[in-house]
Amino acid sequence: MDQQVTLSGKTYQILRLLGHGKGGHSYLAEADGCSYVLKQIHHEPCDYYTFGNKIEAERRDYERLCSAGIRIPEMIAIDEETERIVKEYIEGPTVFDLVKDGRSVDPYLDQVREMAAKAKAAGLNIDYFPTNFVVCGGLIWYVDYECNDYMDEWNFENWGIQYWSRTPAFEAYLKQHAGEPQGGDVSHG
Repeated sequence: MDQQVTLSGKTYQILRLLGHGKGGHSYLAEADGCSYVLKQIHHEPCDYYTFGNKIEAERRDYERLCSAGIRIPEMIAIDEETERIVKEYIEGPTVFDLVKDGRSVDPYLDQVREMAAKAKAAGLNIDYFPTNFVVCGGLIWYVDYECNDYMDEWNFENWGIQYWSRTPAFEAYLKQHAGEPQGGDVSHG
């Protein structure tokens, strides 16, 4: 990615890669002294997920999450032609980082369960993988915009919770992805 990207008339300086998810690459960017996340959609194959129009899905999912009352970073700009999104940067560690470092995420379980209840009430599941949650000011933020129609199989209690502590599933993920930037969209916002 170029070191500078212009989107909606504003120039963003790309500082570093935050993460590489199944839908795109997320970069820490700066403009006018403020930090942002710039996500560049990619079209790399994913053997476990089927995509339609990714940029349209980002817009639609953002609106669905806002309507559901899920705490997410604000979408600042979207460019369908270049398939780029700029969103608010939420600074803090991911839940994944906390688990990996052996720190307790117990203070955040009630919050993620509250998000899960809101998502279910709206007929949605969010991606409960812990790289998608950032802790800032004692609150967790869902920093990915991905959501899907609700299915019990993919809710927090049946799928997500297995990665919110040092479980065998979490350890297997660490081993499988050793040396890679961690993340779904580990965008910190």
